[in-house]
Amino acid sequence: MTNNMKKIGMSLLTAFVGGAIAVGAYKLLEDKSFQGMGLDERQKVYFANNPGSEIISSTGALDFTQAAAAVSPGVVHVRTTYNRTASSGGSSDPFGDMFEDFFGRRGRPQSNTPAMGKGSGVIVTGDGYIMTNNHVVEDADKIEVILTDKRVLQAKVIGRDKNTDLALIKIDANDLPIVKLGNSDDVRVGEWVLAVGYPLTLESTVTAGIVSAKARSIGILAQDQINPRDYDPENPPVNSSIESFIQTDAVINRGNSGGALVNTKGELIGINSAIASRSGVYEGYGFAIPVNLAKKVMDDFIKYGEVKRGFIGVTFQELNADVAQSLKIKEINGLYVSSTVDGGAAASAGIKKGDIIKKLNGDNVITSSELQEKIGRMRPGDKVQLTVLREGDLKTFNLTLKGAEANKLAANNSSIASTEIMNTLGATFTPLKDADKKKYGVSSGVIVNSVAPGKAFDMYEVPKGTIITGINGRGVNNTDQVNAALSATKNNMLSIQGITPDGGQFRFTFPVK
Repeated sequence: MTNNMKKIGMSLLTAFVGGAIAVGAYKLLEDKSFQGMGLDERQKVYFANNPGSEIISSTGALDFTQAAAAVSPGVVHVRTTYNRTASSGGSSDPFGDMFEDFFGRRGRPQSNTPAMGKGSGVIVTGDGYIMTNNHVVEDADKIEVILTDKRVLQAKVIGRDKNTDLALIKIDANDLPIVKLGNSDDVRVGEWVLAVGYPLTLESTVTAGIVSAKARSIGILAQDQINPRDYDPENPPVNSSIESFIQTDAVINRGNSGGALVNTKGELIGINSAIASRSGVYEGYGFAIPVNLAKKVMDDFIKYGEVKRGFIGVTFQELNADVAQSLKIKEINGLYVSSTVDGGAAASAGIKKGDIIKKLNGDNVITSSELQEKIGRMRPGDKVQLTVLREGDLKTFNLTLKGAEANKLAANNSSIASTEIMNTLGATFTPLKDADKKKYGVSSGVIVNSVAPGKAFDMYEVPKGTIITGINGRGVNNTDQVNAALSATKNNMLSIQGITPDGGQFRFTFPVK
């Protein structure tokens, strides 16, 4: 019995030692073999051992002919007319110089001939409802829709929304071809898409490209909404613009505005809205409003005659390494809550200043445009779950969204402290023009147009003509954004960056009371 036990023990010991030697030899050989491998072999081993999960996109086949044939009849030419009063003494485009960079200047005749504009639209119901852009039809005295069968029908505006640059118009017709609505949440970067519309002076045109990015904010909807001369700190304006564009390299030009961005199954995933261009024509990037946001806006127009928008009731900063450093925190992903509204949805649920928003309804939220778009699809009274990082722990809160009055209250609350800081700074600001932004290579900026003696800007020698591009890590384009950025001042230390009147760049921090 004892000899058997010894034999079993020796066998186990031998097996253990042999296994250890085998594993050690394997690791040694593995390390040596990697040392002798080139990059290609290393990658083969890596991908063999680390297979990626399959990515499912919204796209279909790579043959675009069926999608183009299905979609083209449902995309129409929108022609607008403006009387001479509207076209003289100012741009007939409600966005002024801003959209001239994207879709060109409408004509400004010196005679009695009416000014004309053009764009595109997408038929979404057989009885004549058409999606387009707000800037295509705003202030138009006459709107005509030219169908692909050459019929010209007059259209009426059902609703317009500057905050998303969307509009819904309608023509009196039946049995119209429609474009099937898709799901923009399923769109993946890298998938093929088609842009359909009426660019330049051409008839219906289809171009192809890929989705270059999602949830892009390019700062065009917030610009020029607020006139600094009209700013009232006791009743500050609210910037409710939502920019979460699908970016594509499908060719888009003037006239494509309001047209369709579709996947290769012929499903509408976006409404084409803008291009990034210095020349006014396509230079590589186009931007479309996600269809899921557009569907909600259109439904509101049909059901209520206006957009019903819910609000969380917070101001926040999008985190990155620089912002995290300025806030003296380690987290570099998420949205840092700068303030909450008393009685707002977030405050009522228990969310506090300093929380970092990480998820909405269980989905990760990294950028402000992602959060704004998803909340922009909801209405007052809708319930959402917000997950925040607080003192190293994730906490989930249930919120009931509030209406526009709560958002106005948010602006009033955040302006109290920032107005005091504005008085301390002793400066007034005007928006930097698009042409100057291009000149200096910046995406944001306000110009210091006056400096009061004895105040902070005077004491720290920030002269009139200085361009302020950022305050406390936030880009600023108007007085409202300056106020919002000032409200994020920490420990009475204000950080600003910009360009001096002689063209030099600067960044510095100084104390304010």
